[in-house]
Amino acid sequence: MTAHALAAGTLASHALAAGAGSGWFAAFTHPYFLHAFLAGSAIALAAGLTGYFLVLRAQVFTGDALSHVAFTGALAALAGGYDLRLGLFAATVAVALLIGTIGRGGRADDVAIGSVFAWILGLGAFFLTLYTTSRSAGNGGAGVSVLFGSLFGLSAGQALTAALVAAAVCAVLLLIARPLLFASVDEAVAAARGVPVRLLGLVFLVLVGACAAEATQAVGSLLLLGLLAAPAGAAARLTDRPFRGLALSAGLALAEMWAGLGLSYAVPTLPPSFGIMAAVASVYGLTFLKGAGHGRARQPSPA
Repeated sequence: MTAHALAAGTLASHALAAGAGSGWFAAFTHPYFLHAFLAGSAIALAAGLTGYFLVLRAQVFTGDALSHVAFTGALAALAGGYDLRLGLFAATVAVALLIGTIGRGGRADDVAIGSVFAWILGLGAFFLTLYTTSRSAGNGGAGVSVLFGSLFGLSAGQALTAALVAAAVCAVLLLIARPLLFASVDEAVAAARGVPVRLLGLVFLVLVGACAAEATQAVGSLLLLGLLAAPAGAAARLTDRPFRGLALSAGLALAEMWAGLGLSYAVPTLPPSFGIMAAVASVYGLTFLKGAGHGRARQPSPA
């Protein structure tokens, strides 16, 4: 995501052109592909798990809002001369908490999201102008990489950081999965039984913010919502059993990430973000052809 990473991405493109015909396993001989595979796999699992609860809790609009927040935060950091990852995490986590705080019971609602959305977009336009007029000469492609991702441009350190953050998101989400499911399905009953509904809602939104920040490196802020929502939406259409759906969502996201990376490797002119989104959209479309019309998971029992 830095100038060095973008340079690595350019070199990777040339390497792809030379090695695309060598077969799938030849991809793993290239360090840039190993970095992308490591980071992408962890990010896909985190997005699949997080996205399933976004769909279950009818909070997909939150993912859309945070994709715009990720863009604004990254450009704010770049305009200030800082690492864009600092802006990504600070902005997405802070705004996720803000949305949850002004929403009801720690659950972001459309009114809260819309209120935050308005001024976030304005800030994004301001920082974009500030960055392009003052600092873009040293890293002119960084703004584009925020929008569309640069998975093949990640260094070893960036890939490891992305994988560790995504693994932490997965671990915390699995730890709170059962009470969060209870609070998502029947908030009133969960609160009556002593489940900390509001706290769970806020913790979940922090996880969504962290996942959004990391996923931006893979697919960019413009395509972030697809990675969060489509695998989860497909899983919800295929099964109404919550924990099976959670596992299926993560599995689909992982398989789609691998398919996208493989497609981009095989066809060097296709960027990884396009390959990933092509796989995501294709799988979701197939759920309609299959006729698994559950729409969304039925309200399951958390027992």
